[in-house]
Amino acid sequence: MFKFGVNTFIWSEYFSEKDLPLIGRAKSLGFDAIDIGIMNPEGFPTKKVKEKVKEVGIEVVSIWPGAPDANLIHTDPEIREKGIETLKNLVDINVEIGSKIIGGEIYGAAGYLTGKPRSQQEWEWSVGGMREVALYAKSKSDLILTLEAVNRFETHFLNIAEDAVKYCKDVGTGNVKVHLDSYHMMREETNFTRAVEVCGRDYLGYVHACENNRGIPGTGLVPWKEFFTALKKVGYEGPITIEAFDPSFEELNKITGAWRHYTETGEELAIQGLRNLKEIEKSL
Repeated sequence: MFKFGVNTFIWSEYFSEKDLPLIGRAKSLGFDAIDIGIMNPEGFPTKKVKEKVKEVGIEVVSIWPGAPDANLIHTDPEIREKGIETLKNLVDINVEIGSKIIGGEIYGAAGYLTGKPRSQQEWEWSVGGMREVALYAKSKSDLILTLEAVNRFETHFLNIAEDAVKYCKDVGTGNVKVHLDSYHMMREETNFTRAVEVCGRDYLGYVHACENNRGIPGTGLVPWKEFFTALKKVGYEGPITIEAFDPSFEELNKITGAWRHYTETGEELAIQGLRNLKEIEKSL
């Protein structure tokens, strides 16, 4: 059976000490894992999260969408260097809280677009920086760094699974894998099965379960049965996490365009989505 997770973005844009009860809330709602969105690594309550995760007894992973001033593909070398240092800090945070996965647009920054196709120079900057971070992570733990393939309106760098796998191979450290998100796959992949198979067991590191309109999973156009069948076929064992954004958010919604209400609260979206996804898995 799949493990289903929930992302803290359904409740809070900037996870802080006041959000610690969400860890227990996720488990009480029936989720097997909690994905903590870390928008502010410097102010993240690492020790208290570690204690709460241990107290609750839930699998924890994290996501970082990158930052404009900490971006591995930026033309400014100081910004690229800050990207490396921020990622190393995130490695330390994840190791301390017991996370085995960090996902997101860690190769660059969400919403960063040059108005041109990805360049070879950007590729070399990002791969080189990621290799440094990945080796650092390898010296610390078995943490996996996962690259989210994101739609063309949010990044020009990695849009499809095939390119993300090539990136992983170019980094070459073995602990960099692909993060698939069904919302983005709907826009960029031609076939869900093919995208999963391109990653395979070796390179598929993390999965987000999001509907095509960022609404309730199971109520839109995503071919869930096909997606789940492919995940089972390649032997994916990580969490499948529901991610959604409250329309009141500021920074994330500038990037994602998440303006519509599908339920009264993000929590209700997650509850209904979990119910739907479990029913779909049963039907396979």
